[in-house]
Amino acid sequence: MTQTPPPQVWPTLIARDARALIKFLVDAFGFEETVVYGEEDHVDHAELAWPPGGGVMLGSADPGSQAPGTFRGYVVCDDPDTLFKRAVTRGAIVTAELSDKDYGSRDFGVLDPEGNRWSFGTYRGHPRA
Repeated sequence: MTQTPPPQVWPTLIARDARALIKFLVDAFGFEETVVYGEEDHVDHAELAWPPGGGVMLGSADPGSQAPGTFRGYVVCDDPDTLFKRAVTRGAIVTAELSDKDYGSRDFGVLDPEGNRWSFGTYRGHPRA
């Protein structure tokens, strides 16, 4: 019997400078560049993998596309303290300091250079039935 792969959700970002955003997401957060399509400064499509699973897609802003800097995402990580230090030293703008939450997570929030809001923490979601 063939197993159906688990569903995937791919948050997508639109960027004024997609190549710079890719570099930032790789350097500051540890995403892994999977594929980038496009020429020169324009990125038609890019995929960045998150090492524990999942990832994001992004591309350059085109006339009539979604405005850059409108994404908000939460990414699960095992060591938010180390990731917080890494992100801040590489230019992430802190929106929420690293802290322990009453629901058991250790979280922080930052902006990337395009103004997208990222939250990272240990909360893996409510247990499913």
